[in-house]
Amino acid sequence: MRKTHYIPVTADVPGAASEGNCALIRRTIRTALAAEGMTLPCEIDVLLTGDEGIHQINLDMRNVDRPTDVLSFPALELAEGELPAEEDADVATGFVPLGDMAISLERVKAQAKEYGHSNRRELAYLAVHSVLHLLGYDHMDEGPQKARMRAREEAVMAVLGLERK
Repeated sequence: MRKTHYIPVTADVPGAASEGNCALIRRTIRTALAAEGMTLPCEIDVLLTGDEGIHQINLDMRNVDRPTDVLSFPALELAEGELPAEEDADVATGFVPLGDMAISLERVKAQAKEYGHSNRRELAYLAVHSVLHLLGYDHMDEGPQKARMRAREEAVMAVLGLERK
């Protein structure tokens, strides 16, 4: 039997890990991985938090003293577009550990309002954004890197039926 991806979703704020949020996040991550050609079973751990929680993580892990919308912590050093190999899988579980993501649901709500779309679309977008970071994409420049990442994000969002309006 073929293994599928392992995507545990936890929360440190009440109600954040609702059945709807967890299902959307898992579907989004699986769609993003498929769009990038990731066929090996992998693990991505997701934390749903608030501004206070993500602020503390940002401070502890990146020495940045402010909240943000999403943080990504890759387990592997991949180049943009590079996929892990079978030998990257954990021998005990068989899953390739891609890394962790943390999403602030307070930022999800604020940004959805700011951009004029649903919380659902914003949550999915941040999950796609994080998956691409875990797979080596970056947007440190305002040129080609950012353009490639945005194009991949929009392609995945289109597959999900959550395009920008």
